[in-house]
Amino acid sequence: MAKQLRENSTLSEVLLWDELKGRRFLGLDFDRQKPVDNFIVDFYCKDLMLAIEVDGSSHDYAFETDKSRQDTLEKLGVSFLRFEDIEVKQNISNVLREIEAWVLENR
Repeated sequence: MAKQLRENSTLSEVLLWDELKGRRFLGLDFDRQKPVDNFIVDFYCKDLMLAIEVDGSSHDYAFETDKSRQDTLEKLGVSFLRFEDIEVKQNISNVLREIEAWVLENR
């Protein structure tokens, strides 16, 4: 399932992955479409137990499902950052600043 999701990434996921992959972002190791417990998160940094989700149209009617999944993973110690698809496409520099601020505060 994770491989299938990677092969069918949205544009915003591809754009953010280009910034996070290969330890390009603050030297952190991120995985894409990473299984965590019984769920798959868009991006995951194991060292920080940080999940980053890009919410696009597939999330429009899945609020309760997303909330339940996030609540379950947060009980396991996973932190979440969520960004809207359009925000990643139109203002990725701000998205990266927000991620960096979270990392500096929580590292």
